[in-house]
Amino acid sequence: MLGLKLLTDPRWVTIVEENIDEILTDHAWCEQKAATNAISLIVQNPERTEMVEALLEIAQEELAHFDQVHQLIKARGKALGRERKDEYVNELYHFMERGKDRNTAFIDRLLFSAMIEARSCERFRVLSENIPDKKLAKFYYDLMVSEAGHYTLFLKFARQFAENVDVEKRWKEWLEFEASVIVKYGKRETVHG
Repeated sequence: MLGLKLLTDPRWVTIVEENIDEILTDHAWCEQKAATNAISLIVQNPERTEMVEALLEIAQEELAHFDQVHQLIKARGKALGRERKDEYVNELYHFMERGKDRNTAFIDRLLFSAMIEARSCERFRVLSENIPDKKLAKFYYDLMVSEAGHYTLFLKFARQFAENVDVEKRWKEWLEFEASVIVKYGKRETVHG
């Protein structure tokens, strides 16, 4: 369903397990950034009422996920750590079309968002199927389902609002580029690392 060219090696979970606190902090900040991304898209495109309403729901859901992860961190007797750079997302960000017309940049921003949601969904699936902690496995399963919905919504809007962009062609380019990027990751206890 996701179309990702390279799947996460389940051995990544072993790396995650060695430092659950680190991935929880990274994950919390990923949720915050996802909420911020949705809000930013609303601010830049207020005239797209259907999308604004859907992205408001996503922003609220992402903030609720942030809170859920924060509660897990506190339940483990820890405090939320500082925000981390997400090198994977930064590499995707630089692939976005920005120098062309406004609509092309907008569509690419939606595809960028869909790409991150797709990879997060895939990573959460790997965690839900491989992490021995049953509570965390269920938590990540539920998040996987949510991220899949976000992924499909961003793709839907890219297709709906494309005026002069071949969305299917550009999405294939995104999938190829992401495969060339993700090959460097999966070696750290972060959601995308």
